[in-house]
Amino acid sequence: MNRQFDVVVIGGGMVGAALACLLAGGRDEFRVAVVEAREPGVPDFTTERFPGLRVSAISRASQRVLAACGVWSQIQDAGVSPYGRMVVWDAQAEPFGRGSICFDSAELGVSCLGHIVDNGLIQWALWQRLRRLAGVTLCCPERVTGLELDEDRVVLQLEGGQQIGASLAVGADGGASPSRGFAGIEVDGKSYDQTAVVAHIRTERPHQETAWQRFLPDGPLALLPLHDGRCSIVWSTTPEQAAALQEADANAFHRLVTDASAGVLGEVVDSGRRASFPLRLQHARDYTTTRFALAGDAAHTVHPLAGQGVNLGFLDAAALAEVVLDAVAADRDPGEQQPLRRYERWRKGENLLAASGIDAIGQLFLDRHELVGVARRLGLTLVNDAAMLKNEFIRRAMGLSGDLPRVARAAGAAVIDAQASWSE
Repeated sequence: MNRQFDVVVIGGGMVGAALACLLAGGRDEFRVAVVEAREPGVPDFTTERFPGLRVSAISRASQRVLAACGVWSQIQDAGVSPYGRMVVWDAQAEPFGRGSICFDSAELGVSCLGHIVDNGLIQWALWQRLRRLAGVTLCCPERVTGLELDEDRVVLQLEGGQQIGASLAVGADGGASPSRGFAGIEVDGKSYDQTAVVAHIRTERPHQETAWQRFLPDGPLALLPLHDGRCSIVWSTTPEQAAALQEADANAFHRLVTDASAGVLGEVVDSGRRASFPLRLQHARDYTTTRFALAGDAAHTVHPLAGQGVNLGFLDAAALAEVVLDAVAADRDPGEQQPLRRYERWRKGENLLAASGIDAIGQLFLDRHELVGVARRLGLTLVNDAAMLKNEFIRRAMGLSGDLPRVARAAGAAVIDAQASWSE
């Protein structure tokens, strides 16, 4: 045995890195290792390349988690785009008309609904923070090739031949999650038979700090506002249509996006690189086993239509850090079953509810039956007109309500941000 740790986090992406920051920053002399195959590069801040193609709609709760990690100020300074409104409408309706719904931060008395942030920037900022924390050991580049789980400890076999031990191992290594397989945890799920195409576009009219989403017969098209005036698009559609979008020349691509968005921001006048990825719904049958827990995409993946993927993952990280640190504060072993069961009961139910709701919305909008379309548009109109219902829906999505971890709650967020500021 070469090294012993309190917790080993397998996967240094956004969720895994956030978990390590919360653990190591939450208690002196807490020993955390992060095992990651690839070290994040410095974001390319040139106009064309930043933000990168993969961006996230960071909720207010996730913002607080990142503040508690000590990185939100740095992320904000580098370039984020706040959005104050979200407009969602059916392909057979018009934005702001019947058959649409508009969420407005002004109705909630907050400055914005959330921020659009480059994924690479978030990961890079978290890694910069990890390097400053005395209790963190970064094992990179490195991979876990096996786990030995017993009642007393977990032993991780690394590709380089080293063994490391810990009280608890956490799999935060993505949807394919090798560590989940090593731990013997099975998943349920399905393919959506859809592919998401992502790109950045420039439009005739400004995005108005508004997130736009139109539900088309083959899937939704989202236009997310970027800080430089462009929009990031996420177009979920059939694999055949996605391939056609990838292969289209610039002018044809601009026409297709303009038509699909109903010209809500005028003509698309410019665009950059494009990428695509398949969409899948997936949920682990168990979140924990002996001295092992899952977080983020390793535990659950959802359709991007509601922008909740990484936000659910950050809440996993905050909840798991809370139960682990509470156990340590009570002089208990953080890898024991009691704190792990508390984490599983807490997050599994929340994530199942979110995944089921997102899946139901997606299926409803894919149904092409005329009567279903009429009922769908009527439902959007009724929710839009029911202020209390609409506001509770968006408050939950923003992380302003629900069973939230302590660091994600509004109370004390300013204190957390000050205590964990980048300039400390």
